[in-house]
Amino acid sequence: MKNKKVIQKISLYAFLIIGALISIFPFYWALVGATNESGKLFSTPPSLVPGTKLIENITSLNEAIGIWRVLFNSLFVSSVYTILALLISTMAAYAFAKFKFKGRTAIFTVFLLSMMIPYHATVIPLFKMMASLGWLNTYQALILPNLAYPFAIFLMRQNMLSFPDALIEAARIDGAGEWKIFYRIVLPSMKPALAATAIFLFMFQWNNFLWPLIAVNTTDMYTLPVALSSLFGLSRIDYGQVMAGVSIATVPIIIFFLSLQRHFISGMLGSAVK
Repeated sequence: MKNKKVIQKISLYAFLIIGALISIFPFYWALVGATNESGKLFSTPPSLVPGTKLIENITSLNEAIGIWRVLFNSLFVSSVYTILALLISTMAAYAFAKFKFKGRTAIFTVFLLSMMIPYHATVIPLFKMMASLGWLNTYQALILPNLAYPFAIFLMRQNMLSFPDALIEAARIDGAGEWKIFYRIVLPSMKPALAATAIFLFMFQWNNFLWPLIAVNTTDMYTLPVALSSLFGLSRIDYGQVMAGVSIATVPIIIFFLSLQRHFISGMLGSAVK
């Protein structure tokens, strides 16, 4: 019986290790491609050893799309969007979870149903709205749409439902205002949910391709997905450049996730329990 448990555990760990290697391999392949010239990616057998062309590929990538300006655009837009969307989503979730008002359930249901609307159906109205405001090709056009992200509101609301109403009532009796209750009492206990929601919001905006492609029309306003897509033209494609760009684009997401990972699982479990 003991030997059977040992075999099961070894098999489980072997399966997990194989799964981890399969998941990590695309990132390793991108890094290898970023350090080699384009032709080596399609050699037979393929080269899995890092080369010496990393600086050369990054330099040529910068000459092609201005990678540092593009990286700044993506970091700025994604960071500001995450902060503003997290603030709006958290306040909306607090209202849905703890305030009792007429039509609360109906409004929240509409928010959830809005997630079923195809994103492409909203592009034309958004474009006309940004054009009428004169915001095309600006940071406002990239940041302000989709600030009230329905899934973020849903995730935060599910976590806030578990917050004791008695604490809020006690704070009100002591004379605390709603803003003070929200920022000093409720938010500090929502750190896991805030971290999980922030990761979703950051990744959504970082990987957003369609809207930045439509909303901006000059290369100095491109975000990373749009700029990297411009490398695939009708002429020869330098895959060393592409892999270097992909590797650079992946690093901020990994750093952001690792910095918040200890809160991520507990935040997701908090919403799942509800």
